[in-house]
Amino acid sequence: MQFKDTILTQLHLALHGCLGLFCPVSSVRAGRDWDGMNKKVLIINTGGTLSSVAKEHGLTPGLTTDSMLQELHVVAGEAELITLEFSALDSANIFPEDWVRLAQTISRQRDNFDGMVVIHGTDTLAYTSSMLSFMLQNIQIPVVITGSQLSISNPVADAMENLRCAIYMAQSGCPGVFVAFNRKVMLGCRTSKVRSLSFDAFDSINCDNIAQISSIGMKINTHLLPKRNGIFRLQDHYCPDIAVIKLFPGIHREILEMYADNGYRAFYIEAFGLGGMPFLGHDFISGIRKLTEQGSTVLVGTQCRYEGSSLEVYETGRRALEAGALQAYDMTAEAAVTKLMWVLGQTDDPLEIREYFQLNLCGEVSVPGGSAQIGK
Repeated sequence: MQFKDTILTQLHLALHGCLGLFCPVSSVRAGRDWDGMNKKVLIINTGGTLSSVAKEHGLTPGLTTDSMLQELHVVAGEAELITLEFSALDSANIFPEDWVRLAQTISRQRDNFDGMVVIHGTDTLAYTSSMLSFMLQNIQIPVVITGSQLSISNPVADAMENLRCAIYMAQSGCPGVFVAFNRKVMLGCRTSKVRSLSFDAFDSINCDNIAQISSIGMKINTHLLPKRNGIFRLQDHYCPDIAVIKLFPGIHREILEMYADNGYRAFYIEAFGLGGMPFLGHDFISGIRKLTEQGSTVLVGTQCRYEGSSLEVYETGRRALEAGALQAYDMTAEAAVTKLMWVLGQTDDPLEIREYFQLNLCGEVSVPGGSAQIGK
């Protein structure tokens, strides 16, 4: 990986005339008042559609930040951009070990920049933004992940607007991990890809957008920003030995035993409705009880994208709790999966694992009766 210094000083209007920032002082880190001047932003390119070119077997990441300099120049205003080629991968080929390398790269460079932008493919972008939210808790600068539905080489692509929004947010001084897409900024651990073709590909799930761009500029909802609750310390350990199981009528509990017999330590179960699972006929809940008694972790969420789970409401959910299951509440599937991997990387103790899932670490969940990490 090599750095290329690129001081971009043209088209002041792109940021100051067209997109004025309305960010209250409370959202700006002390000592770095927002003026859009002399901000230093690291652009990390991992690949994805934004940097793709057409090849024999279809679109493939192939553009480097060098070849995108003119476009980056247009959206950067007077910011100083420094680019880093991290990888050239379709996001389907990004794995947990890449999350670790990315988190380590961001950690090493965090004191050298006012903010960072990560260019990433859209398919697994929400998994990356969620895991980075856990690995980079309490980071003191904005880390903004973006991509596009069309390559930046396409004249009608959404790439330019998404980059503009991301670079702008990276200069805001608002600390945390975010996703910028389609003129909105979302908390990284609340983001899901909800559309496969539309430019409005991502939604913020069970949490309002952090910021929105309109005709009056970018308005940042400072009360939604994640609260720093300690010093920054890179926490990049994880455990990949988890399984994701989506329930369907007739599913048999033997699937749990199959995964457990192959070394899987934890399970994220997408249950019905508020978290219901069968306990008659194919008694799935008895399979959960067997797993938890053996020391495995079972996290239960809902197949519904919005509003979350509440296992206390129905008998089917209460039986799961009695069997030792943990609740995902209103987490996205991406946040639930990555938090499970991350927590298992921090501890093997079942009681500590249970305690982690009663905590809102970086804005990823609303725990009933718990202390809120972000405002709602």
